Amino acid sequence: MQLEIKSIKHLISLIALALLTSFSIHAQVVIDDEDNLIKDVEDADRKVFDIGKDGKVRQKIDGVAAVVGDYLITESDLLKFGLDAKEQGLPASDRTPCKILERMMENKLFAHHAIQDSLEVSEERIMAETEQQMDQMAAQVGSMEKIVEFYGQQNEDDLKAKLYDINLERSLAELMKSDVVDDIEVTPEETRKFFESIPAEDVPIFGDELEVAQIVIRPKVPQEQVDKVVDRLNEMRQDVLENGASFVTKATFYSEDKASRSTGGLYTLTRRDSFVKEFKDAAFSLNEGEISKPFESEFGWHILMVEKIRGQQVDVRHILLYPEVTQKAIDEAKEKAEKIKRMLEAGELEFKAAAKEFSDEAETKESGGQLINSADGSKRFELAKMDTELYTRVYKLREGELSRVIRDEDRTGKTSFKIYKVTKKIPEHKANFQDDYPRIKELALRQKQIKEIQKWVTEKAKDTYIKFNSDYKVCDFADDWVKEKI
Repeated sequence: MQLEIKSIKHLISLIALALLTSFSIHAQVVIDDEDNLIKDVEDADRKVFDIGKDGKVRQKIDGVAAVVGDYLITESDLLKFGLDAKEQGLPASDRTPCKILERMMENKLFAHHAIQDSLEVSEERIMAETEQQMDQMAAQVGSMEKIVEFYGQQNEDDLKAKLYDINLERSLAELMKSDVVDDIEVTPEETRKFFESIPAEDVPIFGDELEVAQIVIRPKVPQEQVDKVVDRLNEMRQDVLENGASFVTKATFYSEDKASRSTGGLYTLTRRDSFVKEFKDAAFSLNEGEISKPFESEFGWHILMVEKIRGQQVDVRHILLYPEVTQKAIDEAKEKAEKIKRMLEAGELEFKAAAKEFSDEAETKESGGQLINSADGSKRFELAKMDTELYTRVYKLREGELSRVIRDEDRTGKTSFKIYKVTKKIPEHKANFQDDYPRIKELALRQKQIKEIQKWVTEKAKDTYIKFNSDYKVCDFADDWVKEKI
């Protein structure tokens, strides 16, 4: 089946579902009622609920909804996926039992072939994510016991194993999808043709947008404090290389990167991920087991060890330290920012030139402080989708207006002072090719990725053992799934 995007709304809907929906799978056979696969399922005595057309809730024994490769989909899995979809705000039309089963089968297909293609994910990272997920869920509902009961598990360890399997499958599926679409690009001509193919009534409406620039002033760190940090990192590196000390232990106890400290400094990244340049340069310049010399980024000073190289992905561990910043240095940075703002207001400085001369943020300095929307690579930020923190700082500003000097702390706790300027305000408007090219290009790229994934799914499904329960043969799937019914 050729994928036809009948309207831009449909394409945006597909993107919102994270490329998990609306791709067809051709199933080879159906599990009839006589099939006895449920005997092989350990939790066969668990029960799920079914709501009939009369609105009454019926209880039934858990069974197999589908089989994809080595994966089973049980009725209870289907129910919980539907509840999650509802919590995530998906419309009712996208969370019918048929739609949910289709999505789950697609996920299983991706995960199954990720294993077949020997794609690897970090088991330690998956476990860390699982434990964090459990803590967050328990905090939300009040107790771990309620979470254990909801997932139908006997105890916390069983729940952890269940969630680990779910997260592992999700990571494998995402890795397989990335492998399929990583090298896909769209040309300007393809983008133009995509835009011209959108019916006039379906051209998207973009909400109120802003273009924002900033000047960032950071406290200056005395050289002696830098030397102390570099020496300490060199000592850790030497201890690991020469004495066999554990890099993981050192990262856990000493790294000042709160986001990765609990996992021993672990990150998994590709060249396209939004890590700072210095970090990616170190990650992709080393062989497995090698440890970098200390290097500096905007976050501080690092040493980095490459743990595993897996095709285009690499698992690394790092230790982050940053030099001590004195209160005197913080006060001086604030005064410098206040002085720059006064000069801007007096017309003694132009914002773009001031950013180039004074800003301490390398990413925006050379562009005159211009912020870039990471979602589509454009300069525009739609107010309704803007990061909450940035939104609260700039949404009241008029075009050309400066913010006050704002004290900021990044995720490592480092202090800086920022001055924002709204360089342009764009009212709600219908998309046009010239002004909205980056966002249109992103939509065109997504459509091309969707087609490539559909092609992959169609091909792989033919070579994969797939069955689904006869209860679902009435489903109106996106394409003719069923080649044969028994």
